[in-house]
Amino acid sequence: MTNRKALTEYVSAFTHSLVEQGVKDVVISPGSRSTPLAYACMKEEGLAVYRQIDERSAAYFALGLAKASGKPVMLLCTSGTAAANYFPAVVEAFYARVPLLVVTADRPHELREVGAPQAINQVNLFGTHVKWATDLPMPETENQLAFLTRHLHRSVQNAMSEPRGPVHINVPFREPLRIDFEQDYVSNHEIAHFGGELSLSAEIRMFLQQLLKKEKGLLIVGEQTQKMPNEFWAFIEKLDWPVLADPLSNLRGNVPQSAKSLIIDSYDALLKSERFKETVIPDAVIRVGPQPVSKPLSLFLAAVKPETYVVFDESSMLRDPQSVATHHIQAAEKDLWQLSLENKSTNTYRKKWTQASHLYWKVVEQHCQNELDEGVLAKVLFDRLDQCDLIVSSSMPIRDVDTYFPTTERDIMLYANRGANGIDGVVSTAFGVQAAKQRPAYLYIGDLSFLHDMNGLIASKMQETDLTIVIMNNNGGGIFSYLPQSQEERYFEELFGTPTGLTFSDAANMYDAQYVSAETVVQFAAALDEPKTKSVKMIEVFTNRENNVTTHRKLWSRFDEELAKQ
Repeated sequence: MTNRKALTEYVSAFTHSLVEQGVKDVVISPGSRSTPLAYACMKEEGLAVYRQIDERSAAYFALGLAKASGKPVMLLCTSGTAAANYFPAVVEAFYARVPLLVVTADRPHELREVGAPQAINQVNLFGTHVKWATDLPMPETENQLAFLTRHLHRSVQNAMSEPRGPVHINVPFREPLRIDFEQDYVSNHEIAHFGGELSLSAEIRMFLQQLLKKEKGLLIVGEQTQKMPNEFWAFIEKLDWPVLADPLSNLRGNVPQSAKSLIIDSYDALLKSERFKETVIPDAVIRVGPQPVSKPLSLFLAAVKPETYVVFDESSMLRDPQSVATHHIQAAEKDLWQLSLENKSTNTYRKKWTQASHLYWKVVEQHCQNELDEGVLAKVLFDRLDQCDLIVSSSMPIRDVDTYFPTTERDIMLYANRGANGIDGVVSTAFGVQAAKQRPAYLYIGDLSFLHDMNGLIASKMQETDLTIVIMNNNGGGIFSYLPQSQEERYFEELFGTPTGLTFSDAANMYDAQYVSAETVVQFAAALDEPKTKSVKMIEVFTNRENNVTTHRKLWSRFDEELAKQ
């Protein structure tokens, strides 16, 4: 067998094996050393290929693709610092439990650590931020394809087993790097996989069914990237507990009318009230998904330390940042929805939460008629969305969703990168989510976060998309104005406010995006309603940081006053 035939056989086995294991998408950053695998990906039927020139943006694109689809996504780059640029998204994928197959092409062993160009130490490059890493053998005239396919099987199953996450596959190639496109590949080395499921024991079922009979109970739902099944809605209607729905729980959209009174979408604001907190101390708490975004909720749970606090998590890696959980049930969340429950009489504890939540949204409506800040403007966006996906940046945007996004029957799914809570790569993540869902998507983002990943816009030139980007431009880092360091005026603007004075109309022109600007509610509503003429529409909304802080706090103060009258 010639070297070219061996190389073709190797990369053909590589891509075929991944497809057999359920991989459907690959994101490629073009480069020389990865040429054989890039060619094989283009040739492989069953693989959808996305291209992104910048490796950091490519990795976040793949992250959004995997998060929204729930399927493993392959990333491919050349050797050297290209691989290092994957690192931020790999960290996010690790902590957010997103399955990525990070494939880095490498120099052959004889060109490592000898001063060869574009060569760095790529073995275990991502350290403890991947679930598993392997340095594969090079293609050779007597390829050990059975070994190769089993390592790839192990990679996919590691990425998809709980907790899901990234794996790193380092692949060395020796020149020449061309393959034979006409050479056929017949596989006989695949391995079948049958996975088992954890289930609840009789003891756990009995424990949960007794716990679920309590009246003063809270069900907390953290991030969920897929729609909840019908069994969930039937379960919570019988349970009749308040369901504290994190903005990323995807329980604020697609909500059946019969369940709307159970979803507490205002808990972040409610738990800022000392009066309210004293009246709703729970006897039992069950949480599914990661800890929600809300800091008031975290402080509340840490203060009251519920007697029974159950965390459902399929992984052995318990997520309990406040160290208040009393029980960890390592099982699928669906096992909870499938427990049989008896219908309860009216729950006065749940009604207290529901009534307070209704009052809050009345105050919000009055507030929005009289005030103007980023939150008020954000609600203009939220109230118009339907049959779409909303991707939200960290810092203030995700908190404005928590404050201003009410429960609705409209078809809206929400996504954000909250594994490491960073603001980098959000533009690319949004493109990835849109590619996975294949329907209109909206990105709600601040000016600094947009600046971090502005080159991610090149994705719109590489493949079809349908994205509207709303940039809240307050000329700096708005979240820091709410933090203690804002009380120290010395160096605050230089270190935290970080004003740039930038606007983004020229960026829109560069990437051939539709551009509209706004400053008022009327202008913003008109910008949203303006027909979309290009694949990317950018709406830049100019706001004031100091006013945002004052007006947000005014809302919370008004609600506390109204609550005291009840």
